Amino acid sequence: MANDPTFLSSVILIMVAYGGAFLAALWLALVIWTWRDIRNRSRDLIVQLLAALVVAVLNLPGVLVYMILRPALTIEEEYQRTLEEEALLVSVENQSLCPGCERHVDKDWLVCPTCHTKLKINCQHCQKLMELSWDICPYCDTPAPGLKLQVDPVEN
Repeated sequence: MANDPTFLSSVILIMVAYGGAFLAALWLALVIWTWRDIRNRSRDLIVQLLAALVVAVLNLPGVLVYMILRPALTIEEEYQRTLEEEALLVSVENQSLCPGCERHVDKDWLVCPTCHTKLKINCQHCQKLMELSWDICPYCDTPAPGLKLQVDPVEN
């Protein structure tokens, strides 16, 4: 039986068929994986088709070429990175700067500890902090100190 040429040829035929089926499944899986991956990395339909075509034509070397040339970040990762950058910019822009020395100052400070520039004043009525440019306290409706009260001419 070990020397039977028909048995040996049928075993070889079965092994070749399984090997061919495996390679065909691998080829199809690589094309599908590439298509899914490039769709997560690019919105351009032509780029998506070209990436899948390169893998479909070149098989394993095509996957290697695709891995070298594909965008590093997915669309979602790029969006998250942009959001993080915008959040950092907003936090930097929201930090107050001293008008005298342009160093960062806390929003609750009355004077700059570096150059002693007056940053805010306390309201005379409610004692809450007011910006120097404000002419009235937004918390209690008290005019800022040093301002003249306007008298309505109709009431005289």
